[in-house]
This record gives sequence, C-alpha cells and structure tokens, in this order.
Amino acid sequence: MRFTVPGPRSLAGQLFAMQAVLIAVVVAGYALFSYVSDRSQAEEAATRQATAVARSVADSPSVLAATRTPDPTAELQPYALKVMRDTEVDFITIMDPRGTRWTHPDPKQIGQTFQGHTERALKGETFTETYTGTLGPSVRAVTPIQDGGEVVGLVSAGIRVEQITQRVQDQLTALLGVPAGALVLGAVGTYVVNARLRRHTHGMNATELSRMHDYHQAALHAVREGLLMLDGQYRVALINDGGRELLGVAGDVVGRSVAELGLPAPLTGALLASEPRVDEVHLTASRVLVINTSPVSGGERRGTVVTLRDVTELQSLMGELDSERGFTQALRSQAHEAANRLHTVVSLIELGRAEEAVEFATAELELAQELTDQVVAAVSEPVLAALLLGKTAQANERGVELMVSEDSSLDDGLLPESLPARDLVTILGNLIDNAVDAAQGSARARVTVAAYTRGSGDVPELVLRVSDTGPGVDPEHAEAVFQRGFSTKPAGPGGRGLGLALVRQAVQRHEGSLTVAEADGGGAEFEVRLPLREPGTPGDAVSCGATSVARGAGGDA
Repeated sequence: MRFTVPGPRSLAGQLFAMQAVLIAVVVAGYALFSYVSDRSQAEEAATRQATAVARSVADSPSVLAATRTPDPTAELQPYALKVMRDTEVDFITIMDPRGTRWTHPDPKQIGQTFQGHTERALKGETFTETYTGTLGPSVRAVTPIQDGGEVVGLVSAGIRVEQITQRVQDQLTALLGVPAGALVLGAVGTYVVNARLRRHTHGMNATELSRMHDYHQAALHAVREGLLMLDGQYRVALINDGGRELLGVAGDVVGRSVAELGLPAPLTGALLASEPRVDEVHLTASRVLVINTSPVSGGERRGTVVTLRDVTELQSLMGELDSERGFTQALRSQAHEAANRLHTVVSLIELGRAEEAVEFATAELELAQELTDQVVAAVSEPVLAALLLGKTAQANERGVELMVSEDSSLDDGLLPESLPARDLVTILGNLIDNAVDAAQGSARARVTVAAYTRGSGDVPELVLRVSDTGPGVDPEHAEAVFQRGFSTKPAGPGGRGLGLALVRQAVQRHEGSLTVAEADGGGAEFEVRLPLREPGTPGDAVSCGATSVARGAGGDA
C-alpha cells in the first residue's frame, strides 16, 4: 500500500489555516472569559439577592411578632414559602437563636438544627457564605432578627449553586451565538481574501515564491540586454544592470519618472508612448539602441515592459558593409571603364595607330595619378585618404564631382589617440554620403571636402567641412536634420534619418561642434570642429577606447 506525502500547501492555504486557527483561539478565549466572568457576576447577583431577601424577612414586623408566639412555625412557614415563590430563592429558613428551624422548604426538616454558621449573625452581623446543606451547595445569607438590641431569631435565605450554574449556562448559550457567528463570518471572509490571494500567487507556496524571487534576481543581473519596467504613471518600477548601463543612468532611479532620467528626447518620447514600439532604433550619447515596448494590461493600463538591445557594433558592421558595397560598385564601374579603355587601346593598335594608343593610355594614367596625388598631398592620414579616394569613385559613378579643397592639410600622425580614425570615418563618411545624395541631379553636381587643423586658444582644432551644390537645408530644419528619423528622402529598406544623427553623436562624444549653413554657391555646408587633445591632458573627457557607433554607415539626413 502506497502512502502519498502531501506537498506543502500554497501560501494562500497556509494563511487561511493560520487565520482560521487564530479566529478559533480568539473565540474560545472569549467564550472562556465570558463563562468565568458571567459565573462570577451570577454568584455576586445571587449573594446580593439572598442578602436582600434575608434582611427583608428579618426586618418584617410580622416575623418579629411571630417569634414571640408559642408556635412560630404556624405563622412563619406559610409566609416563608410565599416569599420564596415571589423572590425566586431556593430556601428561606427562619430559626431561633440556637439554630432550631421554624421554617424550611422541606417540612420534615422543621425542628432540626440549621446546617451552617451562625456565630457572626448572633453578634448582630449579616454575612454570606457558600455552604452545603440539606438542599446541596448553596450561596446563602444569614442575618439576625433583633428586638431592640437583643437577637431573638435568625433568617437564612439562599440560592443553590446548581441553579446559579444553570443560569450561567443559559446566558453562555446565548452568548456563544455571537462568537460563533463571528467565527463563521471570519472564516468566510478569510476564504474570500485567500482565494483572491491564491489567484495572485498562482497557488504557489512560500518556498516556491522565494525560489522564484531568487531566480528573478539572478536573471535580472545575468541578462546582458536591458530590461526596464514602468508603472501606470510611467515611473521606473524595475531596471536591471544591463538597462542602467545601456541608458547611462546611475543611482537609485526606481520611482522616478522616465522624463526625469535625462535621456534623449526621441528615446523619452518612445518610452512614454502608449502604443507599443517594435525594433525601433534610438541613439544615446554613445550607443545605438533597439527598443521594444509592450504595455501590461489587465482591464486597465498597469505599466510598460521595455527591452533594450545594444546594436552599436552591429550598426558599425552594417555601415562598413554599406561602404564595402559602395566600393564594390565603384570597382565594377572602374573595371567597366577600364575594359572600355583597354578595348580602345587594342583597337587603336590594330588600326596601326600605336602612337595614339600610347597617348590615350598615358593620359588616363596621368588623370588617375593626379587624383591620387591631389588627395594624398592634402590628406596624408592613410585612413582618411583611402576614404576620400573611395568616395571620389562612388561620386563619379553617380555623376557627382568630389573635390578636395586647396586649403586642406592633414599630416599623418597628427591625430591624437583620443581621436581614432574610425570615428573620423564615421563623421566624414556620413557627411560625404549626404552631400552626394543632395548634389546628385543638380547642375554641375559637386561636393567639396576640406580637412585641416587650426589653432583655437590653448587646444588646436580639427576642422572638417563638406559642402554640396544641392538644394540646401531649410533654416527651420537646421537643428532637426541631426535628429534620428528626420530625412527629406523616401525611406529605404534600412530606414532613413540615421546618418547625421550618428555624426552628431560622434561629435558630441569628442566634445566637438557640428553646424550647418548655406554654402557660397548654394546648397548646404556642414562643418565639424573637434578639439585635438593628447591623452591625459586636462579636459580630455573622451576615453581612448571609446566605442565607435557606426563606421562608414550609409548617410542620410
């Protein structure tokens, strides 16, 4: 035969059992207290009643007169029985000073000696006692019958203890109805409350809830993705370590409104939105985040669950991929053009015009070398030079002339370690891509790039300027163009409005400035100024190992 060991009760069941036991104990204690209290009160009431009856009989003139007659029993026995019925006492015994009974409820006891104490009454004192006589245990009062100062008889009136107990039991029966009703009402209320609690705790016991809390805390600290929970008033209810790191918040933020966290306005707006957001890209000071929001509802809005993913490196790789695709297209175009030129040279040779073939090939080589020499002479920093050469080929493929201005001068090794070339690629690459997009299709489509250093106070600056011949930027949109999501072009598969936002992010990370104005020949002119600080110098608030947000990401405003 198998015995099944019952598992631990749910938390709601344990609370119900505990509350039921508590109510039962309280009711039992109340009943016991009531019984003891009522019995004491009943005994006191019986004592007062017996004393009052005994003294009334002893003070009666007819009783005093009967004590002087030869046969007191003849007059006193009927009188005593009548008073017993009227006052609801169990006995009234009238006796002479020696204790010989003149009256008794049992006529056989008349003439017998009174069972009890009379010494104090013979001294003129009224007293009470509990004594077992012919009728059983009783609470009785004994008082003297006095004629002047002489004691001529005694009166004893009493109520049996059994009668007192019966009175208490009758009162207790009625009294127990109230706590019994309270017990039933408390049990029903406890059951209803615990049924609701059982629904909220999903029937789990305290051990299971404790274990779930431990798992919950461990998961919050172990998950690298950010988790943010907001209540119905958009205050932070919970945030894990990953969320603090990704949002860049410190200290105790639980209970604070999202609007008070100092996050970028677009990100704050997304967190405060009532509708859910799915895989929405947002920028912070140093990261590219993808957020998802989901409202928590149960008949009414109770809060919002927000997940955060860091796609900074992913965005960087996507930017590099876009650049590689652009370079690939440029190489394909150049290969196509090289094939055409090669066919031309071959055809000239076949036609017997070798001199024209040599002249044609030499002119093409000189043009390509001239472009390379021009870029390298102006910008000898290898990464930026390679970027400019690649962007030049891309621009030519799209019918846009990319020029490096004559005042450009950027020597190799000039940039400090606090300003890595990868960040410059992010800044300059996105600005050139936006300029080429804007200039494409305009008359004499051209993009001009300037890169040089200049002294500004104690800290020199790197100036990057990109201008185009496009339609320009509306002055009303001079600030909006740097916000994520703003674009004057149709949205593509990967979205629009991220390039200039990434540029501003990188510029702000290096404590630089970014402005847009109208170019001299029309179009837009973007200018970036970055301080050139050596690592460890005062004011160098940028870490040498700062993570690049996007390298060469496809640019659009």
